[in-house]
Amino acid sequence: MRLTKFGHACVRIEDGGHVLVIDPGELSEPEALDGADAVLITHEHSDHVDEDKLAANPSIPVYTHTALAEAAGAISVAAGDTFTAAGFSVRAVGGMHAETVDGLPGCPNLGYIINDVVYHPGDSLFVPGEPINTLLVPVSGPWVKLAEVIGFVRAVKPARAFPIHDAHLSEVGVDSVDWYLDSKGGTSYARIPNGESISI
Repeated sequence: MRLTKFGHACVRIEDGGHVLVIDPGELSEPEALDGADAVLITHEHSDHVDEDKLAANPSIPVYTHTALAEAAGAISVAAGDTFTAAGFSVRAVGGMHAETVDGLPGCPNLGYIINDVVYHPGDSLFVPGEPINTLLVPVSGPWVKLAEVIGFVRAVKPARAFPIHDAHLSEVGVDSVDWYLDSKGGTSYARIPNGESISI
């Protein structure tokens, strides 16, 4: 299985000639969708879904939670559902976006476990309660602090973790986050530079 990071929270997964893209938002490169067989969207925020990118690729099936699916003409899924997308086994988990302040944003958010190997939680710190080999860990945003990120990684206990949701970080911030997660996360941690890939 091959993972490619495409800006902020967007990750492309390739295996056996199949291509699945998660959260191609406005902060990700449009080439993330080149040759894609299916798309998973965790939630409605523009840094996770770019409707213009999807409209330019109408033949690609899109899977997301019910509220967004109805508005975007996508395939509706719910937490607990297991389905096949682009030849990958996918299980939807979680259900709500992490709170920023005063109950906001208060919108649905699904995490996705791919082939029982890769977990993309979207904008949440939902611990799925099952073994996770590869965690795509959100490391920055108005809804999370670094101590919570470290606690999340420790709770999930993946074999390895790669950072996502990092467009808010300066170069100094990236170095700081990477040092803390590498030294305190309790797992193998590495950064995939934007546009680059890693095999797992």
